[in-house]
Amino acid sequence: MHDLAQNGEYGLIVGWLFWIIASITLHELAHGWAALWQGDPTPRALGHMTASPMVHMGPMSLIALALVGIAWGAMPVNPQNFRMGRVGDALVALAGPAMNFALAFVTALLTPLAYHFSEEMGGLLELGVGLNILLGLFNLMPIPPFDGGRILVALVREVRQLFDSPGGQNIFLIAFMLLFVTDAFAYLRSFAFGVAWLLVDVSGVLWSPILG
Repeated sequence: MHDLAQNGEYGLIVGWLFWIIASITLHELAHGWAALWQGDPTPRALGHMTASPMVHMGPMSLIALALVGIAWGAMPVNPQNFRMGRVGDALVALAGPAMNFALAFVTALLTPLAYHFSEEMGGLLELGVGLNILLGLFNLMPIPPFDGGRILVALVREVRQLFDSPGGQNIFLIAFMLLFVTDAFAYLRSFAFGVAWLLVDVSGVLWSPILG
């Protein structure tokens, strides 16, 4: 975020902030909707079934987003209420990344149309495609507390036993830290935006008979 400001790319900063806040909010709401479907009233009882980013992200996350471009969210759920038990837990965890992929797909379909009318609007939507693919893939990393880790803990007994063991959480913490001290995140970002460009190109082909 600081580098973008130094380069004067304020439009990109606004687009980044918009998509991160909107995508995290909808990601968390998807967890909440899935939890309600599973019979857990916790999200609604605690007032989290709202479109307010402040509720889902909190002030610290929003400050971190403004300063360094990193943010997070949370949706309170109680897995003990899920009618499908551990499978329900996995489905609730999967709902967040699924929302990001759905947003990416719909936005990719609309991006060529937006480019037809406005280069700036098209660029904003294309950024949203890439960021949502990145958020979806990032959250599916098989490391707790990411959604992918929650899915593994819920469905794979050996992973659950490792996570519950005395040193298990330390192992996952080290793996979590390695994501940020290695180039793993950079590779993931490159892959996500590569997929985004491919989706937009395919969408452009679909629109070409109409847009010319």
